[in-house]
Amino acid sequence: MSKELEAFLEYITVIKALSKKSIQAYSSDLGSLEKTLKKPLIQLNSKTLLKGLSNYNNKRTLNRKLSSVNSFFDFCYKSQFLEKKSKLKLAKIPKLLPKFLSYEKIQNSLLLIDKTTLIGLRDYALILFLYATGTRISECLALKKEDIEDNWLKIRHAKGEKERIVPIASIAKEAIDSYLDEIKSQKEFVWCNYKGDNLSRISAYKITQKYLGVSPHVLRHSYATALISGGADLRVVQELLGHASLLTTQIYTHIQKQDLKETVQVCHPMVKENF
Repeated sequence: MSKELEAFLEYITVIKALSKKSIQAYSSDLGSLEKTLKKPLIQLNSKTLLKGLSNYNNKRTLNRKLSSVNSFFDFCYKSQFLEKKSKLKLAKIPKLLPKFLSYEKIQNSLLLIDKTTLIGLRDYALILFLYATGTRISECLALKKEDIEDNWLKIRHAKGEKERIVPIASIAKEAIDSYLDEIKSQKEFVWCNYKGDNLSRISAYKITQKYLGVSPHVLRHSYATALISGGADLRVVQELLGHASLLTTQIYTHIQKQDLKETVQVCHPMVKENF
């Protein structure tokens, strides 16, 4: 590993305070590229770098690696390791609208859960929590009992270790309280498996798949969709979701446009006329 790359990894660890997963991703992307091309990245031109990445057919994977390279070059320029700015162009990817579930679909699925069992109480509370807060599954699984106070949720384990506070619906809070009262666990974390250990990401995925047929992340999309459809300001939704950039939140504006289109089609007299 080149000294410049080591300096970059130290920078994102100490100064930027990125999450362990983000640091590992940068280290893997950039380290493997240096190893493949057998030279420090700082000594390679754009043509050589693109050639080294040409075996990635998946454009999203390719863009992640290109983004890692661009972040590294930006650091090198600001640290005066490079005299000129260098930036690789990302591949164009068609915009995909986020998949989401309606409130009615979620309600109907929750009726299938047997809440007379401990596992059923947990599954019910978990699904309600994800839909009521829009948290990432990593944030959800890192939830501690002390993070919930009254009807507010403190998220300490967000991307980049940023902290935010999110209101939680009473029905979800009551479901969590019922679950915690039943398990009587002395552990600090909320979500447990049948052995009493911390619930894993795979187990959480199996729970939402079992009742809803989707991944936990779709409930995050469903939360955002419900807010936008209800008239919430885009910047408020950005804050609630913990997005660093408003551009990330703007994927949900398709909902507003669709609502506007349907309103015009139903209400405007000119749409009803046949010219």
